[in-house]
This record gives sequence, structure tokens and C-alpha cells, in this order.
Amino acid sequence: MKNLLSVLLLMPIFCIAQKATSDNTSDILSKGTSIENKLDTLAALYNKAIYSNPKEALVYARKRLKMADSANLKKYIMDSYHLLGSNHNYLGNMDSSLFYHTKTKELAIELHDDKTLAMALSDIGNHYGLLGEYDNSFQTYEEAIELFKKVGDPIKYGVTTGHLGTIHMNKGNYSIAQLKFSEALKILDTLETEPYMEADILRKIGHIQYNLKNYEASIEYYKKALKVYLETDDNVFAAEAYIDIGTSYLEMNNKELAISNFIKSIDISEKFDLEGTAAIGYTNLGGAYVKTGEHSLAEEYLNKSWKFHESKGFINNRIQVLQNKAELYLKKQDLENSLFNINTALQIADSVNSLEYQSNLRLFRSKLYEEAFKNETLALKDRKLYEFYRDSIYNLKKTNQIEELKTIYETEKKEAEIALQEEEIKTLNAQSKADKLQKGIYAGGMASALAVSGLLFFGFRQRIKKNRIAREKQEAIYQQEIEHKQKELASQTLHLVQKNTFIQELMENLENIKNSPEKFKMEFRRIVMLLKKENASDKDWEVFKSYFADVHNDFDQKLKTIYPDISEKEIRLAAFLRMNLTTKEIAATLNVLPDSILKSKYRLKKKLGLDKDTDLGTFLNSL
Repeated sequence: MKNLLSVLLLMPIFCIAQKATSDNTSDILSKGTSIENKLDTLAALYNKAIYSNPKEALVYARKRLKMADSANLKKYIMDSYHLLGSNHNYLGNMDSSLFYHTKTKELAIELHDDKTLAMALSDIGNHYGLLGEYDNSFQTYEEAIELFKKVGDPIKYGVTTGHLGTIHMNKGNYSIAQLKFSEALKILDTLETEPYMEADILRKIGHIQYNLKNYEASIEYYKKALKVYLETDDNVFAAEAYIDIGTSYLEMNNKELAISNFIKSIDISEKFDLEGTAAIGYTNLGGAYVKTGEHSLAEEYLNKSWKFHESKGFINNRIQVLQNKAELYLKKQDLENSLFNINTALQIADSVNSLEYQSNLRLFRSKLYEEAFKNETLALKDRKLYEFYRDSIYNLKKTNQIEELKTIYETEKKEAEIALQEEEIKTLNAQSKADKLQKGIYAGGMASALAVSGLLFFGFRQRIKKNRIAREKQEAIYQQEIEHKQKELASQTLHLVQKNTFIQELMENLENIKNSPEKFKMEFRRIVMLLKKENASDKDWEVFKSYFADVHNDFDQKLKTIYPDISEKEIRLAAFLRMNLTTKEIAATLNVLPDSILKSKYRLKKKLGLDKDTDLGTFLNSL
């Protein structure tokens, strides 16, 4: 069970049945006025399909790459590589995923696009982590984090810091992992982020508690994360969180609650065609039924799991299924099948040098030889190999603990040195101000005396050129300011219309109270209702839409063209986000709680088919 978590930490496998590509794709593409518009439309269609139907999204990504390649638009080629890399990742095609992410990286370096380079590095770091190449993953994530800091993307900086914590946890560096997760939470807490981001970090902290055998604490963190996933309809991660909770309950020998949570996970996974997550749920549920003695149910679910993992599952998952089947057949006294499954599992574990599984499987086979086959020679051989692997694991853990302490020490030392250097720099800057001024005057005078005769004519021509450029820039700025004022005027006009109508109605109600005091109760209630209505009313939405469409180039029509099922409420929310209103401002405008707006934003993002790394506001501003 424990090793299954290391796979779940980084990426669930999505294997969703392919649907037919939308019939009106060509119609939508034909409306684009330029090749760039068509490429943007394909990207939007890709984002809409990626979580519901990755194979359909793959069609859009390939079309986009072919179109961008034929026009030799390198920026769009690079972005298309990134889409293809992510798509193959969701489909479980790891070699293809790495190929396209590497192509993205190469083009990002060529185009000096640090943001895309950082995303490519983060994706490559994830790939290394899934393969268990933790040192490569660690180094790549570190490079990505530095670039996210450089380009000023704090959200991706925080998320990638959490990924880095996962690598430390997989290496057994739990203290550093906890520090990284806390650092990620601190970064994300200062930002207006989607609720799932904090939930993801809480879930990872739950994994740390699980690995430290603090199962009750792990369940608390998992449940906090699950609550967010359920509130935001994040079915993928809700299904995984149920598996996490069930696994911890199984370690506590609470089989009933374990089975209940595994079934909940499977129900969600089957409902939304999450085949990879469902297969892991089958493995865990089958293993739980082995422990309860319900052999027919155990065999049914383990066979379901093996059917998927044999062709697509990661190595750890295949080993776990085989080990569970070996335990099942032993309990059923089917010794030959039990030995066959444990031997197959050992072959896989030996091929990847998985010490934990090599140790556990040889201990199991030693008991099988001794108790079932009465072969003491083979039992003793496996027992010695078990002890050898346990010693290796012990030594490895000790080495990791020493490295962890060294890393913590080096990190603290580095932070102290940076703080000291910053103070020294401030002091030196203060001391050198007067010197710089004096030296600058002297050096400037000497340089002017030497250069003035040679540069007078050249300087005169350059001045004319600079004046012309400055004038053109100023005219462009004036034009932008005029356009900005026009937008402000439209917004202010709408605001005045709404407020004047509201004030007039409010005054009429106050007059009624003044003229008829006996009506105070009834009129007072009407005024309160009127105030609430003014905050949350939709009566001027159509007026607002007309102004907004003029200023923002038919924004609502663009949304309806790409996403025909989008509702008026969702368009209104998108419009407010396009105007860069904060969550609190939107909540105040609509007279609802900020949490409600966060949930609405999450649902809108999901309907638009945006992945977790795509910022909703940035996407809407790009339309």
C-alpha cells in the first residue's frame, strides 16, 4: 500500500474512453480571421477536452502543431509541444510525454522564454519523479523554481515547491519535505489561489504522516483535503483522497472503514471514467477483502486491477497486485498459483532494484517455502536474502538521514549568509553614495572635456532622432490614455444609471415612511430588501453587457462560440474577472460570501477545460 502512494503523489493515470471529435470544429476554425486566431481556438478546444476526453484533446493538439509548423510560428510550435507533452502524460505515454516536454524546453531556450522553460522543466521533473529518478527530479524542480521566481509567477513557484517536497518525502527526507510543504502553503496563503492548491499540499502532509506511521494524523489531513475536493467538484482528486483515507484505516486494522472508502473512490472513478484511479482502488479493495477472508470478492477486484495494470500500470502497482494475489491464493491453499504470482512480482522488483519490495517479497516466499512446501533449504536462502535487503534499507535510511541533516544545515547556513550579505550590501550602498556623487562629477567633467568636440555633430543628429521617437511614443501613450478614459466613461455611466435608479427608489420608500409612520415596519423591510436587491440584482446586467461588449470586443460572444453551454451567470463572472476585480470585490458586488465566488471560479475553470497550471484571469484576458 505504501508504495502505491508514491505513484499517486505525483500524477494519477487518466485513461478515458475516446469520444468523437466535435463536428463543428471546422466551422469554429473557419471563423478565425488569422492563423493566430485559429491556433488560439484550437488551444481553447484542447483545454476544454483535456480532462474529459484526452484522446480528443490529442487531436486538437496535433492539428495545432501541424498548423503552427506550416506557418513556421515558433512560439505556437513551442506551446503545441507543451500541450502534447501534457496530453501524453495524462494518457500514460511517458516516453512521448518526455519527448515533447524536451522539445518544449529546447524551443523555450532558443526563444528566451523563461516562463515556458520553467513549465517544461517542472513537467520533466515530474517525469523523473514518476520513474523514481529522484536526484534528477530534484535538480530539475530546483531549476524550475528559480525560473518561476525570476519571471514573477508566485503561484507556480508555490506549487513546484510542493512538488519538490514530494521528492524529498519519496527519498525519506521527511523533515525537509515538511519544510517544503509548509513553505508552499505559506506562499499560496499570501495569494488569491484556487482552493484545490491548499488541499493538494494538505494531502501531501497527510502522506508524510502516513509514512511516519501517524495514521490518525494522516486521516485528518486527508479529510481536510477531501472536503475541499468535494466542495469544488474535483472528482479526480476526491477519488484519490478516498484511497488515501482507506489505506490509513487499513493500516489501523479498521477494515470496515477502509473498504467503505475504497468503494467510494471506485464509485467516483467509474462514474467519471478514471480508469487508472479505479484500478488502484480495485487493488486496495481486493487487498482488504483478502484480509477479511472474502476470497471471491478479493479475486474479482484483483483480476480487474491486473487487467489494467498489466498493460498500462506503473511497476509498483503491478508488484502490489501480484503480492495481493499471492496472499489470496495462499489463503485459498492454491500454493502453485501463490508461488507463481510471488515469483513474477520478484522478477519485476529485481529488474528495477526495488529494495523495499525485494525484502518483503522474499520474506513472504521464505514463509511460503517453509510452511506450505516444507522446503527448508529454499526458505533459508530467501530468509538470508531478506536480511541482506533489510540491512541495505537500514543503511540507506541512515545515509538519507545524514544527508537530510546536512541539507538542513546547509540550507540554514545559506539563508543566514544571504541575510548577512543583504545587510552588508545596504551598508556599502549607504557609504558609497557620497563617493559616487563626487567621483561621478569629476569623471563626468573629464569625459565631457575629452568627448565634446568629437560628438557634437553626432549628438545633434541623435537628439533629433530621439525627439521624434519620444514624440511618437508620447502620442501612443496619449492614444492609450484616451482609450482607457473611454472604457472608464462606459463603466462610470453604467454605475451612475444603476445608482441613480436605486437612490430614487430608496427616496420614495423613505417618503412613504415619513408620510405614514404606521407603515414603518413594512416599509423598513422593503428598504432592507431594496438594499439587498441593489447589491445582488441582475436587472442591469443586459445594459452592462452592452457596454462591456463595446469595450471588450464582444467578449461574451467569443465565450459562447467556444463554449456553447456556458450560462449567463458564468459569463457575468467571467466579465468581472476580465475587469480584474478581486474575489472580495465580486462577492461584495453580488452580495455573496468570497468562498462562494472561489467555488464558482473553480467550476467555471473546470467548464472551460483549463488545467490546474492555467490561471483563469490570464486565460480570459487572452480572449
